[in-house]
Amino acid sequence: MSDTQTNNKQIAKNAAALYFRMIITMLVGLYTSRVILNALGVEDFGVYNVVGGFVSMFALISGALQNSVIRFLMYEHGAGDKERLKVVFSMSFFVMLGLGVLIVLATETVGLWYLYNKMVIPADRLTAAFWCFQFSVCSFILSVISTPYSSSIIANEKMGVYAYISILDAGFKLLICYAVMVSPIDRLITYAMLLFFVSAINQIIYLIYCKRKFQECTLHFIFNRTLFKQMFGFAGWNFIGSSAIVLRSQGANLLLNAFGGPIVNAANGIANSICNIVSSFVTNFTQAFNPQITKRYAAAEYESLMKLLVTCSKYSYFLMYVLALPLFFNAHYILKLWLGIVPDYTVVFVRWILVFLLAESLSRPIVTAKTANGNIRNYQIIVGLTILLVIPIAYLGLKIGLPVTFVAFANALVSIIVLFIRIYLLKGNFPFWSSRTFIKRVICNVLLVTLISCVLPSISYHILPDGLMNFLVTSIVSFVSSCITVLCLGCSISERKLIFGKIKHVLHIKD
Repeated sequence: MSDTQTNNKQIAKNAAALYFRMIITMLVGLYTSRVILNALGVEDFGVYNVVGGFVSMFALISGALQNSVIRFLMYEHGAGDKERLKVVFSMSFFVMLGLGVLIVLATETVGLWYLYNKMVIPADRLTAAFWCFQFSVCSFILSVISTPYSSSIIANEKMGVYAYISILDAGFKLLICYAVMVSPIDRLITYAMLLFFVSAINQIIYLIYCKRKFQECTLHFIFNRTLFKQMFGFAGWNFIGSSAIVLRSQGANLLLNAFGGPIVNAANGIANSICNIVSSFVTNFTQAFNPQITKRYAAAEYESLMKLLVTCSKYSYFLMYVLALPLFFNAHYILKLWLGIVPDYTVVFVRWILVFLLAESLSRPIVTAKTANGNIRNYQIIVGLTILLVIPIAYLGLKIGLPVTFVAFANALVSIIVLFIRIYLLKGNFPFWSSRTFIKRVICNVLLVTLISCVLPSISYHILPDGLMNFLVTSIVSFVSSCITVLCLGCSISERKLIFGKIKHVLHIKD
């Protein structure tokens, strides 16, 4: 079997494991979100969303270093340098440990000040918000310190471990739902505390698994000045991109809190929850490709890498679109069926977030390829500053009286602009890269599919009365229309032959 066939088989195996993980988390997430919303109430759910979101703002520093760790581990795997791999792991752990200490100091000073002085939280819920904040900080610190271990699993392409841990995690979250409903103490505090305990158990399992399975996951007090400079140089420029992404998300959350209060935060949180479930389909797909993108760059397999990027970007979008189209039209019915009570603005938030996710699905493989290169200074400065435009645009819109949903619109608009910037900037560092080819084979292709496939669902949605019949017909028409259009217009002749061949094989149909 050739190396390419072996790699493709590994991608398929990883994708299958990640999808199994996703199905478990999706089913449990749908159930627990409804139970927790009813148990906490809309106001407390909004408080948890804004407080937990604020804590994640401090991830802008750790996020840069986390991406640096993953990149260097995957690169050394691709290069085949085992000794340097051990050095990268050990240095990564102690750097993340030091970072964790600094984040604790920052959150317990600046973070608490902002909680008590700037956040719009009912006075009688401040104590609960404080403990929610503390448990969120603890969960975050654990994830920071354990980054080298989780990154090693990704670099070694052992995605199956996530599936097993997800089953355990899902079981714990079901228990949390019951515990919150019967808790004799404050339900919001109980919820935050139990989520921390589950997070701690997950991180411990990752640590034990890595120490037993991977030789490089052994700590040594090593300091390599050259490697340290390379990692921090990469992380320093990546910090701009990481901070921009976090500030875009959490800055928007804080704007919604300032102009709409906790109830609007709850609506946005619910919209993000359901859209995260949809996006997990694409995340699992691209995550299976990411190690191969970095490894093929490290091995200088440029032609193969170009084909991989085109394939991954195009089918990431199609996978997202087939799921997003029925949800776009039937958002209100699905939310009502799922939650019972649908907070105001939730439907509009869902629809604009779906547009944002579609644009991001095209960008993800490009981002991975760019970080594989390591030369990211200009890229991160330009992309980071563009992403941050969401905040001033959203603020100005809210200030002149536009509805709070304008924040989601601004986010979607900027994500489309950033997509084209990323396509252009990748050209300067890759001899194989052609922006024109990518736009023609990917962007134009997916736009054509989108425009044609949404016609029939739009007609059925507007002519049928609201209710179950509208939901069923529009969902079926959306799914069938998108699938047929993807096959007929989105796929090449060779791709269609491959797909139909796989279908025949599964169904045991002979030619």
